[in-house]
Amino acid sequence: MNIIRKAYCRTFQTVFRIAIPILPYRKPEILEGIDSVARLFRKKGIKRALLVTDKSIRDFGITKGLEEDLKTHGIRCYVYDRTVANPTTDNVEEARILYLKGNCQAIIGFGGGSSIDCAKAVGARIAKPYQTLSQMKGILKVHKRIPPLIAIPTTAGTGSETTLAAVITDAKTRHKYPINDFPLIPRYAVLDPEITRTLPKGLTATTGMDALTHAVEAYIGRSTTKETRADATEAVRLIFENIFDAYEDGNNVEARKNMLTAAYLAGSAFTKSYVGYVHAVAHSLGGRYNVPHGLANAVILPHVLEAYGSSAYKKLHDLAVVIGISVPQESHKTGAEKFIAAVKEMKLRLDIPDTIKEIRKKDVPRLADFAEKEGNPLYPVPKLMDALELEKFYYDVMER
Repeated sequence: MNIIRKAYCRTFQTVFRIAIPILPYRKPEILEGIDSVARLFRKKGIKRALLVTDKSIRDFGITKGLEEDLKTHGIRCYVYDRTVANPTTDNVEEARILYLKGNCQAIIGFGGGSSIDCAKAVGARIAKPYQTLSQMKGILKVHKRIPPLIAIPTTAGTGSETTLAAVITDAKTRHKYPINDFPLIPRYAVLDPEITRTLPKGLTATTGMDALTHAVEAYIGRSTTKETRADATEAVRLIFENIFDAYEDGNNVEARKNMLTAAYLAGSAFTKSYVGYVHAVAHSLGGRYNVPHGLANAVILPHVLEAYGSSAYKKLHDLAVVIGISVPQESHKTGAEKFIAAVKEMKLRLDIPDTIKEIRKKDVPRLADFAEKEGNPLYPVPKLMDALELEKFYYDVMER
């Protein structure tokens, strides 16, 4: 990256870092248990709500308890269950129409990050009916308060229940882009380990590493605060201590609960301190090939950490100390290498592949261009890279 472009990116990031204390960040109010939603709605006088989820979650009966509880309390629940793995503009418009048809007063995002992101985008379209989602992509373009939003994560990974971001895929172009604004932070989050017990091992693994990626990228970036550093390091500690137990025994409620807490903390960290090139590359793969976001992050993470080199050594060493595989007296380089090795070992133990089979060589320049546009100048990464430099990561994880 040329020096002028670097200067622009770092200036842009510095302005946002300085502004963090005065920006309206907030954390959702945590609700205990699914049955707390109906009580909240009764208290708020909400009689009709839109539930945004996906077909598999509903077919498994995971939303049944909530739907029945709302009905018992006289609250009409309209269900949109066609959300796909990388939610599209079509999903959002279909759900928006159902919201309006039912004259709803609130939105519930129930599922993984896809369902919660879809619910956020529906809220944005309700708040700004005369603007398309593409006109709201980027940062601080929603502006208006959205309907009350309750997030109920069924995976311990995305952190979408606490972030200001919704990631949407254009149904026609397959371009995947984030919408970032404070009104998108859910008002409430239900962290209930019981509804994560049926999560398959593969999803437990990839969503757990998704949360790890959030925490690591937030911590090693250049826009951290005392609070985000604390949230990120606690998330990393909880993930290393609990992900294998949750993976091996889905009924380990304590491990499931700790993973939900870790995902929440990681989300709280990156919503202020942002992520980095791992996410930028992963988003391009999700948009082009529909690669699940957690899987893409898990595969790419060690490659990007290694590429950051000495610019990330100190902070990666910090994380190695946090998880007990290094000591403060070791060199930053040694500690960083130990942490990256631990990430690779985590991938191996969780049976996560080293490659992404969908990547096609002819697509790489365009994918890298999308990643560069997302990452620069917004993400305060340890080391700046342009599109040509980002191409390396696609080749690193491409099947030979």
